[in-house]
Amino acid sequence: MTRRPRLGEIGLNTGKKARLHRILHTYGLGNGTALFLPYDQGLEHGPRDFFANPAASDPAYIVKLAVEGGFNGVALQIGLAEKFFWDYAGEVPLILKLNGKTDIPSDARPLSPLHATVADAVRLGADAVGYTMYVGSPAQEEDFAQFRVVREEAHRLGMPLIVWAYPRGEAVETKGGKDSFYAVDYAARTASEVGADVVKVNFPQPDKRSGVPGGYAAEFTPQQAVDAVVRSANRTLVLISGGEKADDQAMLEKAREAMEAGTTGLIFGRNVWQRDHDDSLRLVSRLKEILAKYPND
Repeated sequence: MTRRPRLGEIGLNTGKKARLHRILHTYGLGNGTALFLPYDQGLEHGPRDFFANPAASDPAYIVKLAVEGGFNGVALQIGLAEKFFWDYAGEVPLILKLNGKTDIPSDARPLSPLHATVADAVRLGADAVGYTMYVGSPAQEEDFAQFRVVREEAHRLGMPLIVWAYPRGEAVETKGGKDSFYAVDYAARTASEVGADVVKVNFPQPDKRSGVPGGYAAEFTPQQAVDAVVRSANRTLVLISGGEKADDQAMLEKAREAMEAGTTGLIFGRNVWQRDHDDSLRLVSRLKEILAKYPND
């Protein structure tokens, strides 16, 4: 297992350290691990994501669920944060997503445009900001330039910066695909090198080897792959995504492997809220049982 870096070891300024400490040690289990509830899918995927559980189309339901489940934070786009977070402000940390796009255009040139600022996050009482970066996209040059502005503003205002590092684009698809071990490993490393405080990635799939370069064509177990991803992120904290709704047992095993690898925590959205209220809380309880076994005090 890769040792999780402590907050005093990752080069944070005072504001960032204070906010991340609050997220990791005041909320959730309070043991230095994290469980986040993302709710940016309405923009990213469209309302179809709510068909499985129509109650989840109401942002107020989601923010309340984050409070009831004892999450370490809820991730919202600015319009929803403005209209719905104030009901529970102070009861669960807010992660304000600063960029996003619809999935209506083709993914030939993925770029997630900015529609909010770090100053908006400060005004709304957020404890962190989120930025989606499409690693490998033909629009990567614009993405990096846009990210640089966000990184500088986050540093100036003492706001932790979480990067949703998503491999995308034709070049990625010809080298194993967006969830291949190669692509996820590269995305984690990229986010670390361009200045993320925390990186959110999908669980790597080492069986996706078609076209992957170099040593990635060898056989790896899922545990070996996620171990390597955490090492690649070095002193950037890692969150593993739950992805699309999946079989509970397989999902819980991936969560266990992620924590065994040295990740800081989990970020589960559709796997939580695409089910009824009580079932959501039961799943959250099972995820917390896993997190409790990997404290980082």
